[in-house]
Amino acid sequence: MKISHHVRLAALTVAVLSSLTLSGCSKKEAAANSDTLEVKIGHSAPLTGAQAHLGKDAQNGAQLAVDDLNTQDIKIGGKKAHFTLDAVDDQADARIATTVAQQLVDDKVSGVIGHLNSSTTLPASRLYNQNGIVQISPSATNPTYTQQGFANAFRVMANDVQQGHALGTYAVTALNAKRIAVIDDKTAYGAGLAAEFEKAVKEAHGNLVTHEYTTDKETDFNAILTRIKGKNPDLVFFAGMDGQGAAMVQQVKNLGLNAQFMGGDGIYTPEFLKLGGKSADGTVASLPGAPLVQMPKGPEFQKKFEAKYGPIQLYGAYNYDAVMVMVDAMKRANSIDPKVYVKEMKTTNWPGVTTTISFDSKGDLNKASITIYKAEGGKWVPLKTVE
Repeated sequence: MKISHHVRLAALTVAVLSSLTLSGCSKKEAAANSDTLEVKIGHSAPLTGAQAHLGKDAQNGAQLAVDDLNTQDIKIGGKKAHFTLDAVDDQADARIATTVAQQLVDDKVSGVIGHLNSSTTLPASRLYNQNGIVQISPSATNPTYTQQGFANAFRVMANDVQQGHALGTYAVTALNAKRIAVIDDKTAYGAGLAAEFEKAVKEAHGNLVTHEYTTDKETDFNAILTRIKGKNPDLVFFAGMDGQGAAMVQQVKNLGLNAQFMGGDGIYTPEFLKLGGKSADGTVASLPGAPLVQMPKGPEFQKKFEAKYGPIQLYGAYNYDAVMVMVDAMKRANSIDPKVYVKEMKTTNWPGVTTTISFDSKGDLNKASITIYKAEGGKWVPLKTVE
């Protein structure tokens, strides 16, 4: 069919006008976007595998902070800041941790919250340090993390020197344990916590009868526990995580090993109580910080978190605080460049959910407390908070 010259001209005119209109829109959009500062915060935790429930809990805490920040009119460098969470899965594996750490570096994040485990935090921290990226760990408690001399490494909970000391002292002086057996999972967290626990037991003149080792993948502890039973301990201390701790406490009961079961923050979770069942009753564990219900912002945070995500597993509040502390430093520095705002991190004085956060010269908390809890009727009941 032959198309007239006039029809072709009309079609061309429409096309040109449409192009100009679209071009004008894109310029307006670009102008609008230029008024927004996109701030990408990295987050790493195990989102698959045996510790996925802890990793998701950690991610939820960080995401809640990001969501809260985006409701505020925060301006940095003269632009309104919009925050997003770049979350990656390190599977609680040290080798994968370095891979995802490099991914976050390549993503040009302004800072990293994580990793959850000490065994993943330590190797990843070297990459972040090499690239000048601020890292705040909300849960890695191995002392080595902040002893490497990295100016960009910070931690918003007590370390294992503090936690191990509180647990070891409590075992001897409050629980009156006379014969103590120790088991650790050979991870950076488990080995570090066990070492500090043993040091405190010795300082309190307690008697260590044996130290056994497992791995963070094992589920059958009968051989270890049978050897321990032969030492006749009145307290078994496990330095590891909740899934294994629950299996272990059941096997302790099944073997007729009449000993107090104790652990650190790794077993202080609803999951430990659920998996351990009645065998978990009487277990003593710890968590850095005062109970949330005793903190000024604690009850409000717990209500908001649980309405959105369900019960807090373990590190949700610490991840929330870590994000808030990082952004507070950005605001005070008027920059999202970690090489710039890291200076403000060192002068932090943030009234957080978990504690008032300020850092010493290494990046650890200036003031860190530990609360000892006991499992009673499927709940964790606070016994004592020590500074």
